[in-house]
Amino acid sequence: MLQIIPQVDLQKYNTLAIPASAAHFADIHTLEDLLEALAWNKERQLPLLVLGGGSNIVLGEHFPGLVLRIRLPGIEVVAETDEHVFVRLGAGENWHRVVCHCLDFHYWGLENLSLIPGTVGAAPMQNIGAYGVELQEVFAELQAVEIASGVVVTFDRDACRFGYRDSVFKNRLRDRYIITSVTLRLYQQPRINLSYPALRDALGEGVETPTPHQISAAVCAIRSQKLPDPEKLPNVGSFFKNPVVSADTFARLQDAYPGIVGFVIDPSQVKLAAGWLIQAAGWRGVERDGVAVHDRQALVVTNPGGKPGGDILNFAADIAMSVRQKFNLELEMEPRVYP
Repeated sequence: MLQIIPQVDLQKYNTLAIPASAAHFADIHTLEDLLEALAWNKERQLPLLVLGGGSNIVLGEHFPGLVLRIRLPGIEVVAETDEHVFVRLGAGENWHRVVCHCLDFHYWGLENLSLIPGTVGAAPMQNIGAYGVELQEVFAELQAVEIASGVVVTFDRDACRFGYRDSVFKNRLRDRYIITSVTLRLYQQPRINLSYPALRDALGEGVETPTPHQISAAVCAIRSQKLPDPEKLPNVGSFFKNPVVSADTFARLQDAYPGIVGFVIDPSQVKLAAGWLIQAAGWRGVERDGVAVHDRQALVVTNPGGKPGGDILNFAADIAMSVRQKFNLELEMEPRVYP
């Protein structure tokens, strides 16, 4: 039975540990739960907020509507070919546990995406990516419920309009659908991606042909070294997106800042390391009134003081302003802001 609980503390449901509350809250374990909750909310015309793992969100002090925490389970092989295996995942499954499950069953393709926080349902929303791989490369389709009608709709890869940390669900269809399941097209044979220099370095010279398990272990080691555990130090991982600039702009920046870090996307575009820009602007390890930049990775904003969302946003705005003034570049926040 669906339970809608009034006046719920949301601090434990967001990895920044922001003190916040919701007027109403419900855990969603089944599609029937979701449809019932949407009908309840539609009748009352309240604002709606959908939570997964709470690892990519900055909350305001109080949400005046209904918060739905998606807990939909499921890991199921739905089709196989000689080359691929198609795995359908419930939107509430923990992402890293899914990666580990697929490695255990020799379903390859997710190893570079190990230890990314959050749930499966959030993965296509921002087209998660790490160490040379993005979700779109192994994505087959997803199912989502249209909030207004309660109708279940299937989106293929083209319909999702994936981009760098982007999808149709972050712009044109924002807040119009709730993802309920994601189907991935994984590989029957390993397909190793070592395009990211830090990953090659972590594997070491002695590992010429690493296994997917070795790649996953290396990714976990890198992330654990650079990124703090949210349960010990509240954070949402990367707080800013890596800016993408033209090759000409990158060349000019290299002339002025020879150490600047960039990754060539194609002959005309380069992705800059936002962490390098933030560190060069003097923010690495800086703490102000209980909000800080991590001392090992300047891309991570932490909330050791358990401060409100407004304090974190003001701190992030000052970081972005410094980078703008120093490099004439705009930083875009990765987490979503509610309300």
